[in-house]
Amino acid sequence: MQITDSIADLLTRIRNASSAKHETVDIPASNMKKAIMQILVDEGYVKSFTVIEDGKQGMIRATLKYGEGKTPVITGLRRVSKPGLRIYSSVEDMPKVLKGLGIAIVSTSKGVMTDRQARKENVGGEILAFIW
Repeated sequence: MQITDSIADLLTRIRNASSAKHETVDIPASNMKKAIMQILVDEGYVKSFTVIEDGKQGMIRATLKYGEGKTPVITGLRRVSKPGLRIYSSVEDMPKVLKGLGIAIVSTSKGVMTDRQARKENVGGEILAFIW
């Protein structure tokens, strides 16, 4: 099956697995998805992830993080820039998610980073997703 929006697929798999209270979720690997998963680990939304080599594309196995009473740490994920409508932002107009409580994942010329890092590096780019 051909997936046109692989980032939306990644976010949907994480959203579905966390709402079903799964411990891990498997996602087809790509460099962009690895960069997004690294941001989620660094920001504390996901426990860890490993890349499983299978001779083809590979798989990312993400270990999800839960709080007290098995409540998911990630309360919301939203894809912003879609293949049909790309959303770009300059560093001055960089959005804040929930007034700074969430993160925006931005694809810049210096790599994939959070909105906070993009402001610090003084670069704009494509707003990939909001996570809170």
